[in-house]
Amino acid sequence: MTRIVVDPVTRIEGHLRIEAVVEDGVVKDAWSSSTMFRGIEIILKGRDPRDAWAFAQRICGVCTTVHAITSIRAVEDAIGATPPPNAELVRKLVMSAQLVQDHVIHFYHLHALDWVDIVSAISADPAKTSALAQSISDWPKTSPRYFAGVKDRLQSLANSGRLGPFANAYWGHPAYRLPPEANLMAVAHYLEALDWQREFIKIHAILGGKNPHPQSFLVGGMAVPIDPNEQASLNVGSLEQVRMLIRGAQAVVSQVYIPDVLAIAPSYLDWASLGATNGHYMAYGEYHETADPASPRIMPRGVIRNGDLGKLEPLDASKIHEYVTHSWYDYEGGDDVGLHPSEGQTSPNYTGPEPPYEFLNVEGKYSWLKAPRYDGQPMEVGPLARTLVAYAAGRPEAKGLVDYVLGALGAGPAALHSTLGRIAARAIETQIMVDKMEGWVDELLVNMGAGDLRICDNDKWDPSTWPEDCTGAGFHEAPRGALGHWVHIRKGEIANYQCVVPSTWNAGPRDADQERGPYEQAVIGTPIADPEQPLEILRTIHSFDPCMACGVHVVDGRGRTLAEVKIQ
Repeated sequence: MTRIVVDPVTRIEGHLRIEAVVEDGVVKDAWSSSTMFRGIEIILKGRDPRDAWAFAQRICGVCTTVHAITSIRAVEDAIGATPPPNAELVRKLVMSAQLVQDHVIHFYHLHALDWVDIVSAISADPAKTSALAQSISDWPKTSPRYFAGVKDRLQSLANSGRLGPFANAYWGHPAYRLPPEANLMAVAHYLEALDWQREFIKIHAILGGKNPHPQSFLVGGMAVPIDPNEQASLNVGSLEQVRMLIRGAQAVVSQVYIPDVLAIAPSYLDWASLGATNGHYMAYGEYHETADPASPRIMPRGVIRNGDLGKLEPLDASKIHEYVTHSWYDYEGGDDVGLHPSEGQTSPNYTGPEPPYEFLNVEGKYSWLKAPRYDGQPMEVGPLARTLVAYAAGRPEAKGLVDYVLGALGAGPAALHSTLGRIAARAIETQIMVDKMEGWVDELLVNMGAGDLRICDNDKWDPSTWPEDCTGAGFHEAPRGALGHWVHIRKGEIANYQCVVPSTWNAGPRDADQERGPYEQAVIGTPIADPEQPLEILRTIHSFDPCMACGVHVVDGRGRTLAEVKIQ
């Protein structure tokens, strides 16, 4: 029996540690620990609720807009503000742009290198790579000369002894299976995606002033004016620019991203039976078809238990509770009691080992993440959860794309409950969302043409119009999953604030019943070829797209060293 530690888990946002027990070449048990503390809830106490979104948005430098919109929705729910249709449309464009960019970045820059051997690509034949690329897509950048240029760039990096972003990986690991030509094609698309994502996210600059951390959010609406006759406002010209960026993204997703997933997956079909959690999935729901809140959600709301796609339960947010039995926090009523986020407490108390240490005390408290539970059960959230809920709800675009991908891979629905299933679900969701965005541009243009330029509910801006004591909750389906903010407002100030983020749901530790969180469940049963190079653990953990900065955010106030990272 071998106990291994992966710390830090790289190519994520924040600090994550995975400890695992490997026996006979297979993971038998695991513990997930987030190693930094987030104090945003404490920072927000006593502040003006109208400013909360600007602070909450700084929880993360990647998941920026998602905390802004969820915070604003929580405050709007508390004070009774209703954003007008134009504001909802602008918000949907900002949020969907975040999701599309984030998913493409995840596949190429945060996860692809778990499957693509960069060093192998140096031995590829550019002509064969061109033939492969042309066989799967009509993307224009597929000539032998183009791939020869990419190969030369890689060779130059290797000759310099500095692989740059491709350093510090397990190149040559026996778990890599792609031929050199597929590796070279993937590297080329990795580099193209770097340029594309920078261009595409200009949508945030047009609609929000900047990226990251757009500045146009506002309680009751948006702060970006709409006026066809004003150059400094959203007008026909700026919205047509947004349309062109969306169409460029549609081409990248349909001609590069989806074909790459389908080209790489057949070499790793055994991962369609690895990485499953307990089959419990949850989605808050998001993206009404139109600005009408009564229109169906593209991402439906619901709960699936035990992987049963034939039974979709309605979601009841009152059933959400957080436990700190194995978390570095204290609850006034005892650490084995679960608290609803509306009554949540953030009282940090680090009781872990002093560095340097070999292992965490996993019998006690071992993470800065709390353990969220729905109706007493851990829930996986994220693209896979959303896709399965949409499939179970009968959403036609989800069923169509899921069935197409499963057919292309020769797999059945059971394959979705896996590491490979998460990758496929993220690609499917990206295609669905990028195809919906242009319709919201059209809606804005129709409203503008009809003279409807409303962008904010000003009736609720004055705190004197608010109840003296009120509470609210805001929900959003962030790229990484179900995100909730809860706010308690008293006399115009924030009395309490709580966030339960996607990576807390997925990466949280054991609860009071000692039931594992989704990360801890997912890696059990994973074969490990070399405990010194646990690439297989990274594959499953990265398939969730961890973002620990969302779950934990502020360094130890006493300046202690909690972890050391050595760069070879």
